[in-house]
Amino acid sequence: MPLVRKIAACVVLMLAAAGAGRAEDYPTRPVRIIIGFGAGSVADTPARLLSQKFSAALGQQFIVENKPGAGSNVAAEYVARAPNDGYTIFMATAAQTNYAGMTVNPTYDVVKDFAPIVRVASVPNILVVNPALGVDNLKDLIALAKTRPNQIFFASSGVGTTTHVAGEFINMMAGIKLVHVPYQGSAQALTDVVTGRVQLWFAPASAVIQQIAEGKLKAIAVTTAQRAGIAPEVPTMAEAGLPGYDLGLWFGLLAPAGTPKPIIDKLAGVADAALKSSDLIEPLRKIGIDTVGGSPEDFARYIQGEVKKATEVAIAADIRK
Repeated sequence: MPLVRKIAACVVLMLAAAGAGRAEDYPTRPVRIIIGFGAGSVADTPARLLSQKFSAALGQQFIVENKPGAGSNVAAEYVARAPNDGYTIFMATAAQTNYAGMTVNPTYDVVKDFAPIVRVASVPNILVVNPALGVDNLKDLIALAKTRPNQIFFASSGVGTTTHVAGEFINMMAGIKLVHVPYQGSAQALTDVVTGRVQLWFAPASAVIQQIAEGKLKAIAVTTAQRAGIAPEVPTMAEAGLPGYDLGLWFGLLAPAGTPKPIIDKLAGVADAALKSSDLIEPLRKIGIDTVGGSPEDFARYIQGEVKKATEVAIAADIRK
């Protein structure tokens, strides 16, 4: 028996050494970055900029591949079931944590089925109101909403999107009852909040920055914990009077669970350095995207927190199915 154990231990060590060797050599062939939305989507730009950085640093092609469908869940399931060898990775978004929080029986587990690499970027939403609503700040809006429950409407770009969750989050935190009005996308939502058909919108910053400048919409607060690079003069929700409010669209790279840690760390190191460079920060900031970076462990904690938050909001709003 001792001999058998020694042989088994040697085999384990040999396999571990072989795995470490492969990780050191990684990548030896092209790597695919899967996106769950179509070419030209918001997630597409940071993915393509990062792919160039990866290719230059690691000496292999990093190819962006779009697999749209089911709000990006088709792509998420595909990567979750891909080989965990580092050659298929996923540009995940807040859609994944929203899905986890709002779905009783999800088809994949964003925490257990993936290995976090790095949080790439954040897209702050700006709470904008039609000037006719007559409020100048968040405290005024909350006070008005408390006197008019179920009479003030907020637009979103669809059920389960960050623009929807943002409205339900303020309902939960402030104890008010704004009414959700879902749209097929941002264009019609923008039209209706500008014309006053709905009174407010938690809008992607880049979608409303021009209307704010022209006075067609009034910026109340940014929904993320940090101010938006594209609109640094707009306070955060916490600064405006709702401490603890932090919600925005995020992007981040995930690999299938079980991907060797040295591969994860190699990708994370390249990505984190790239996200601190001006040739990524500046072009992304111009389109309303703020780079983040950090370690795989940072990203893992962030994902868990976002799932918890989405679940609490979904239960409070009775939209968990």
